[in-house]
Amino acid sequence: MSRFYRMKALLAGGAVAMIPPITAFAQSVQTGTQLAPVVVEGEAGDSATGPVSGVVAKKTRTGSKSATDIKDIPQSVSVVGRQEIDDQGAQKVDEALRYTAGVFAQPFGPDSDTNWLFIRGFQATATGTYMDGLQLFSYGFGGFYVDSFGLERIEVLKGPASVLYGGSNPGGLVNYVSKRPEFERKRYVETGVNDAGNVYLGFDIGDVANNGAVSYRINGKVAGGDTYSDLQNGWRGFISPSITWKPDDATTLTILANYSHIDENHNGGSFLPYAGTVTDRVVDGVNYGRIDPDANFTEPSIDLYKREQGSIGYEFEHTFDNDWTVRSNTRFSAASIDEVSVYPNGWARDAAHPDASPTELNRINFGHDTDIKTFLSDLQLQGKVETGSIEHTLLAGLDYKYYNIDQVQSSGLYDPLNFNPIDAFNPVYGSPLTPRVSYLSQDLTQQQLGVYAQDQLRFGDGWLVTLNGRYDRGWLSADNRPTYYSSSSSTLSQTVGDFSGRAGLAYEFANGVTPYASVATFFNPIIGTDANGNLFSPETGQQYEVGVKYVPTFIDGLFTLSLFDLTRQNVATATAASPFAQYQTGEVRSRGVELEGKVNITDDFRITGAFTAYDLKITKDKELAYVGKTPFIAPEVMASASVDYTFRGDWYDGVSIGGGLRYIGSSWADNANTAKVPAVTLADLKLGYEKENWGVDLNVTNLFNKTYVSSCQTTLTCSYGEGRSFKLKVHTTW
Repeated sequence: MSRFYRMKALLAGGAVAMIPPITAFAQSVQTGTQLAPVVVEGEAGDSATGPVSGVVAKKTRTGSKSATDIKDIPQSVSVVGRQEIDDQGAQKVDEALRYTAGVFAQPFGPDSDTNWLFIRGFQATATGTYMDGLQLFSYGFGGFYVDSFGLERIEVLKGPASVLYGGSNPGGLVNYVSKRPEFERKRYVETGVNDAGNVYLGFDIGDVANNGAVSYRINGKVAGGDTYSDLQNGWRGFISPSITWKPDDATTLTILANYSHIDENHNGGSFLPYAGTVTDRVVDGVNYGRIDPDANFTEPSIDLYKREQGSIGYEFEHTFDNDWTVRSNTRFSAASIDEVSVYPNGWARDAAHPDASPTELNRINFGHDTDIKTFLSDLQLQGKVETGSIEHTLLAGLDYKYYNIDQVQSSGLYDPLNFNPIDAFNPVYGSPLTPRVSYLSQDLTQQQLGVYAQDQLRFGDGWLVTLNGRYDRGWLSADNRPTYYSSSSSTLSQTVGDFSGRAGLAYEFANGVTPYASVATFFNPIIGTDANGNLFSPETGQQYEVGVKYVPTFIDGLFTLSLFDLTRQNVATATAASPFAQYQTGEVRSRGVELEGKVNITDDFRITGAFTAYDLKITKDKELAYVGKTPFIAPEVMASASVDYTFRGDWYDGVSIGGGLRYIGSSWADNANTAKVPAVTLADLKLGYEKENWGVDLNVTNLFNKTYVSSCQTTLTCSYGEGRSFKLKVHTTW
């Protein structure tokens, strides 16, 4: 349940959970001339934005902003294409990344309105999420939700990316790549249902027009019904039209648009105490057991989540006669999000309330009204020059980000005699709630302008040097309006600027082995104020990474091994005695190794494997007892393997079977490292059949229905992981 994790913890530091103070600085032509048909060449998997061949992508734009072989990027990159998404039966981005090295997906369990992701130990949802190379910035409750059905591929660049994208999550970023026109006729429809009774219909339609100079595509999806949590239901839908005009081989213009709507109730299974989820609830020698993972402790009579969201943008590219290329990408987006929910806040019995029932949970009556607008633009110039025996691929760019959020947040009025209790094992709904009053009313604007340059140098029959530099200027302004608790208003503003850089060295051997090394610095502007009322300075840090990428010459595959040392500085921390007073004195270090392999053994036989091992440490903190400890939430060890095989031959031709194993290592529930969340191994299964132009798939997640806690953010807020689910899908083309 993402909404309250945003309110109760900024999560960006990954080190200290913070409930915001009431006064917090709260929390992106047709002519008569007949044109010759344009032939778009290239096999699947060769394009940097198009379909991936099986599970092995060859090129990406995410790691260099230009179409580059993955093996040539001096950082670890993972790509999950449409085929792999469908093999997993994934309905969300975080579900599709559960088998990706370096990514901890669904840390707060199945969350229907947010894709929660941690990369290299740091939360990437707020500042590390992008779509088509432009940031999907999120702050407070002001973010954008993207349905994975509208995506062609999901790309993960691990490690700092400020040198390419400006302020961003230091652990890495996720770039959603939209489905685009493919200059071919496309007719595809799928429908599905899960065992909770949630039904959906998706479509993907495209064609060619204007003698081959224009191609269009429209995809969309509508879904509704019950879910696995008690009391949760609703419906949602989106539609994404796009059109590409390609008058000649040198010029391309693509317009991408989207409209999304969500109207549903909140799910349960989150904001639950450690005792009662990870361990039994034991009071005065009586064992009350554990809370049902499907239980929902909101109030159904008032609970709501509504989202209206839209975006429109374009991608333009033109190559001149001298082979220099200019690109311009722009997008405008807006969203309105309203929600009300009542969520647990620990057991009711405590030192101040010794007579409370041992099975009752406290609850918070919460709501917000949020409107956001963003405008993003990226202008690039790329070309090649030679200096002696060195070939340079040069890229220079200027990008701009604008993000505005207008938000009002409210929670139940403090009442020492009424904490909106509910029985955790026999909930009864409809009891009176403390009324909500505003504690935050704010209009905030963040802008960022960056200029960057990149030089990829090739020489010596295999050497590749990548050099990047960037300077950013950022502006932040916030109008804090009166609230229930304060009649005063204030205006805060700040201007920041910083450089970032990256240098990489690689050598490509003839056998497909490419060892590499890189160093990168980053900065990430933070919204908020410290204990003295001063605006935060940007987070800074650096990463050192070495590794090897292997593209076999005898099989279609890609293997990556990376070792890294990443330090995040200027992290906001607090003390146990003063949890609302933040100090920008923290530092967190992430060291580790990631190993990932993907192979198309044949067109009908695909396998993947991933292994992640970290050493996450708090190296500086206002709370000295936390120094040397491991931050909560993120596990330090993860591993996975998957396979998908389609039979060919007699009567069984078209039958497919697949599945995978996922190991999620133990994690800490608190930064003092006194309570641990156990490790778990999960199994997934896929059965399918495809004949000519139709097919059917059955995916089973968590096959053996293991009950487990995915993570805890302090011992007050733990989340159950996804239980067993059956997803049946039927699809056809014509």
